[in-house]
Amino acid sequence: MIYTTNQEKKAVSSDFYRSSILPYAAIVIKICRAYTNTQEDFEDYYQEVCLQIWKSRDNFRQQSEWSTWVYRLSLNVCLTLLKKKKNDYQYFASDALPEELVEDSHAFSDEALNHLYDAIKQLSEVDRGVILLYLEEKSYQEIADIIGTNPNNIGVRIKRIKERLKKRLNGKVN
Repeated sequence: MIYTTNQEKKAVSSDFYRSSILPYAAIVIKICRAYTNTQEDFEDYYQEVCLQIWKSRDNFRQQSEWSTWVYRLSLNVCLTLLKKKKNDYQYFASDALPEELVEDSHAFSDEALNHLYDAIKQLSEVDRGVILLYLEEKSYQEIADIIGTNPNNIGVRIKRIKERLKKRLNGKVN
């Protein structure tokens, strides 16, 4: 793309955000929330996911649905940031999140939801992604496409994840 002004660049990026990211913000928020412990980390992860979707938009080859690609990219970005954080790397987000997304993400103050997220955070990194997609009512096939496995594996995995979460939520496992 050739842009003539910075204003045109901003208009294109704003249009892209509204049309290609915002419709999927709920799942991006849930994925980012499952991999963070604070509002600040959540905001950093969310912004990084949006930035990576923007940067890699030309890499989308339409071999899957756009939503599948956004979910997969979101999971990969969160897993990468989690690994960086474990290795004590620093990353910064420069802009504030749009107010409507900040309001949606303030679930950190909901105790029941915090309890569920605490249980989900005890799962492996991949299992977190699987259960979040399941909670989004994605089919086993869609989850398999996003995670990169087969639907039968997803069915077995979800059954085991649900059993572990049930035990954790009932206080039988620390």
